[in-house]
Amino acid sequence: KNIFMSTKSILNDTSIAFLESYLNNASPTGYESEGQKLWMNYLKPYVDTFITDTYGTAVGVINPDAPFKVVIEGHADEISWYVNYITDDGLLYVIRNGGSDHLIAPSKRVHIHTKKGIVKGVFGWPAIHTRLRDKEETPKISNIFIDLGCETKEQVEAMGVHVGCVVTYPDEFMILNENKFVCRAIDNRMGGFMIAEVARLLKENNKTLPFGLYIVNSVQEEIGLRGAEMIAQTIKPNVAIVTDVCHDTTTPMIDKKVEGDLKMGKGPVIAYAPAVQNKLRDLIVDTAEEKKIPFQRHATSRATGTDTDAFAYSNGGVASALISLPLRYMHTTVEMVQREDVENVIQLIYESLLKIENNETFSYFN
Repeated sequence: KNIFMSTKSILNDTSIAFLESYLNNASPTGYESEGQKLWMNYLKPYVDTFITDTYGTAVGVINPDAPFKVVIEGHADEISWYVNYITDDGLLYVIRNGGSDHLIAPSKRVHIHTKKGIVKGVFGWPAIHTRLRDKEETPKISNIFIDLGCETKEQVEAMGVHVGCVVTYPDEFMILNENKFVCRAIDNRMGGFMIAEVARLLKENNKTLPFGLYIVNSVQEEIGLRGAEMIAQTIKPNVAIVTDVCHDTTTPMIDKKVEGDLKMGKGPVIAYAPAVQNKLRDLIVDTAEEKKIPFQRHATSRATGTDTDAFAYSNGGVASALISLPLRYMHTTVEMVQREDVENVIQLIYESLLKIENNETFSYFN
């Protein structure tokens, strides 16, 4: 047994069922709205009202009239591909929509999203027998291609596929060894799930917060934190606690001297970076120690590369912090996290919210 196993599980059958349907649903960058509907439907009993914006960010609000505003945030979008070029013989070449990994593409099944619905296809690849032994080409954007079983460009177009259609992988949720959640898009649908669970716990435990809580599921993180950038201007929060994923660096071929020493199962990861406000981070660390929630630390240099940066540098500066979930195999279709870490992130965000005082400035000069 993991020594950090919580005695009473936060997650229940209903929340796991929601997590599974939420992960299995495609939510590529720019096309997050179907997933946002699932998320809002789940969150509805636990919030007072919702805000949505032009590009599809969704926000559940508790105490909408309170002047002091605290955000907890994850992002809704997953990496995908765009159809970029259709050859005369009906093959598709793609470009990235987010940080999609060209190395894992060959022989993957794909879904092309069209006005007529899903069109199925595969990333083809030359057979091992036909490749030059001495100078094998590795997969790259310029040589990976999708085959829809069509013989001409006209057949492709007749299916409703055109340049600009978005392409996702159909891989679905599974559990390995009882406590490992595996799926594509755990980055960062798990974040949206965890903040929804925080809202559920607040409701079920009858906690009344002195401030407004904005549970934010941002769009378009994977292409430059754009959804967070927009919603930060709309909400104008005083505080933001962001959750995203970070790397479990204990699997093969990762250099700890570069990536740090982080491991799935050892707890939430608290970020150290210029965008992370020190006093807010201290409150989170103190909370973890006080509540005996295991945690790890990660230094992220200039930028965290998460929506933390977007919130921190908005509106003249918003006290922001990042709590990450250690994850294996990021941007593959088999991203993996540990259940206890998920529960501990939820617990840490929940307990930290209960410690934040109304109108707290987190000033370095008080």
